Formats: sequence, C-alpha cells, structure tokens
Amino acid sequence: MVKDQPIIIIFLGAPGAGKGTQAAGVARELNMAHISSGDLFRQAVERGDELGLKVKAYMEKGTLVPDEITIQMVLNRLAQPSSQKGIILDGFPRNLAQAESLDRALSAQEEAVWRVIYIRVEQPELIRRLSTRWLCRKCQAPHTREAAGGQPSVCQKCGGELYQRADDSPETVKKRLEVYFNDTTPLIDYYLRKGKLAEVEGEGAVNIVTDRIVSAVGGRA
Repeated sequence: MVKDQPIIIIFLGAPGAGKGTQAAGVARELNMAHISSGDLFRQAVERGDELGLKVKAYMEKGTLVPDEITIQMVLNRLAQPSSQKGIILDGFPRNLAQAESLDRALSAQEEAVWRVIYIRVEQPELIRRLSTRWLCRKCQAPHTREAAGGQPSVCQKCGGELYQRADDSPETVKKRLEVYFNDTTPLIDYYLRKGKLAEVEGEGAVNIVTDRIVSAVGGRA
C-alpha cells in the first residue's frame, strides 16, 4: 500500500451487502477516515457554512444534492488532518457520471482513487438480509429479525427502539436491487477497465469479510 500520500478507497456493494459495516471496520483496521455521503451532508448542515447552507436547501426541497457539491465536500474532507492516511468512501460515487466527475476533480489536485472494493453478495442472500433487517431509530444500527427473537425489540448497542423500513419488504427489496444493479454495473465496468476494481466475497462472518477486504487493498499499513 502507498504510504507517502493519502489513499482513496471506494466501497461498492448492493443494499444489504454490508458496505457500511465493512467500510467502518476496515477504516479502523487501516487507521483511515470512513466517509459516507450521508455523514458528509449531515456534518455540512450542522456546520452551517456556505456549503452546508446549499446542502440544506437541496435537502429541504427533497431534491438530490448536485454532484459538484458532494465532490467538493469529499475534497474538503480529504484535506483535513484526520484524512492524512486516506479515506474510505461509502455511498459515493453511485453511478458512472459521478465516478467520472470525481476522477476529474481528483486529477486536478494530482490525486486519484487508489482501489475500488466491490463487496459481492448473491441476490437471494441480499433479499434475506434486507427483508429480515431491523434498524435502531436512535443510532441506525442494523439488527436481524432472528437476533430480535422474531419480534421488534431494543437496540443491542444503545437501547433504542427497533423498526423495519417500509422498503425492506421482499417485494420492494427486489425492485431496489434491480435499480442498484442497473446503475452500478457500468460503474463496476469503469473501474475494472482502469485496473482498480477488487471483487471481494461478502458472505461470511463480519471479521472474515473484513480480512478479505484488508488483503484486497494491500494489507495493514
């Protein structure tokens, strides 16, 4: 792994693939910053600076934040001292146009994406995971229906109330996955052509998948 410049790693994975969990875990293992697009938006709004006010305006209208604003937030985050060893991007880019825009912005700063991790999970397992998933209203930690004893219960981390998203029903999950793969297949091909894509088996214990990903990005720093 390159050590003399910040490393940029992108995590791709369908809903239910464990992308967020793995991004956070690998970031801890490699002492990198984990950045999700949702966190960037929330933090920008909380700061209330010029960029944050723009983000807030789009979110209040219920419209998507433009790619150029999201990319600027990524570049700002990369410039922070806590990102010195690099960042793991989770949730951005979501499509080919965003990937190309990100590459142009990084190239202008003489930087580039180092590796793209695609966490592969077969569709039947994705449907099973999502349709049995419960989220904590307080911390948004995921739980499975089995872990909750078959009934809604409390969060094992913070004690918050658990709930199931309306779009986590088996029928809507299938539609969400169709949309994801339609948008993401060109993105996967794009990074594959650039020689930056590493496909990792996403089924198995969380720590085992984490080890697979760490190996795929070049080992522990």
